[in-house]
Amino acid sequence: MRRKIMSELQRWSSKPNRMPLLLNGARQVGKTYLLKKFGEACYNHVAYFNLENNQRARSLFDGDLNPSVIVQNLEALSLVRIVPTNTLIILDEIQSCERALTSLKAFCEEAPEYHVVAAGSLLGVAVNREHYSFPVGKVDEMSLWPMDFEEFLWAIGQDALAAMIREHFQSDEKLVNAMHDAALELYRQYLVVGGMPAAVREFRDSRSYVQVADAQQRIINEYVADMAKYAHPSTTVKIRACYNSIPAQLAKENRKFQYKVVQRGGSATIFGEAIEWLKYAGAIIKCEKVEHGTLPIAAYTDLSDFKIYMSDVGLLTLKSGMPTALLLSPLNEDNTFMGAVVENYVAQTLVASGHHPYYWRNDNTAELDFIIQNETRVLPIEVKKGRNTRAKSLSVFVAKYKPELALRISLKNFGCENGIKSVPLYSVHCI
Repeated sequence: MRRKIMSELQRWSSKPNRMPLLLNGARQVGKTYLLKKFGEACYNHVAYFNLENNQRARSLFDGDLNPSVIVQNLEALSLVRIVPTNTLIILDEIQSCERALTSLKAFCEEAPEYHVVAAGSLLGVAVNREHYSFPVGKVDEMSLWPMDFEEFLWAIGQDALAAMIREHFQSDEKLVNAMHDAALELYRQYLVVGGMPAAVREFRDSRSYVQVADAQQRIINEYVADMAKYAHPSTTVKIRACYNSIPAQLAKENRKFQYKVVQRGGSATIFGEAIEWLKYAGAIIKCEKVEHGTLPIAAYTDLSDFKIYMSDVGLLTLKSGMPTALLLSPLNEDNTFMGAVVENYVAQTLVASGHHPYYWRNDNTAELDFIIQNETRVLPIEVKKGRNTRAKSLSVFVAKYKPELALRISLKNFGCENGIKSVPLYSVHCI
């Protein structure tokens, strides 16, 4: 399936000062599939090694980390001729082999002519929890997230509609009602399916929400298995408890993460490490509070106050038990949990687009769902699950900080008035 990051990979391949590439991402977001497709499209040969389940491949990094020796051994194991510029070397699940991670520095310094890509589902966990020797400054890095709504449209053959949405986002001209309604219907389907490639493929091929749910459950089961496999036993139970609490956290009117929801008497001391594990594993999105709407946003972060969203809205709707029929209905605006689902969708989309989302609160009198820093300006974002777009908090923010532009995301069509841009929910990926 078509992924936007493919163009970034192609640019990396042609960079004159290219370094080995690390592709980060949660399990099952499509890293292996993507890298193999990239190799097939841009190289004559691909030498692929999974370091998690191939003991012989891991053992090749036990000795000398001289790149020429490593390449010679990789050739012998794969029976693929590794020629600089013509062969892509893929080291998958590199978090399973610390020496392989360390070898990337040697490839950068001693053999930059080789095209080496490494991927890791739990690389962040390994580096931050196992104290791996990370080749700082010696690798290029990219992150892969679940498919956004535009990639979902491409996957199900709606390329023309995807192009139309981008065009109208730029111009602020309304979509004709028939196309607007069609886009909203597909957006609601995306809330059920989400962006995990296996779920999207299942939906594309079968159009069965039951089979989509089966695919999603398998992914959640893999996440839970990773918690037991890659965390200390004393931490595993806490990680599961935090992950399982996310629907309940988001169901609250104030969606701020509260440790007492995980467990009575819970605190950052008890569960802080578990939250960080989930973040580094790519299973959650952490959205921290800021109290000022000026540049740079990160300087005003309150690290003790944050919200947590699941990395994929489809996994959230499955885990929460939200009825599929309710998600697909255009008459569900009064459902309280829909607000949480929509916020999760927006957070996931902003992150996939390269933004770091925060939320803003002003002395507990007004709260704005998201703010992002887009180059040299701050963009305030109000999210509405329906067509009621009264936004007191957005007005408070605009009056205080006077941003060039403010965004209101809702079911309403495109438009722009008084410096507030109307962003239909199906076009969040255009931000």
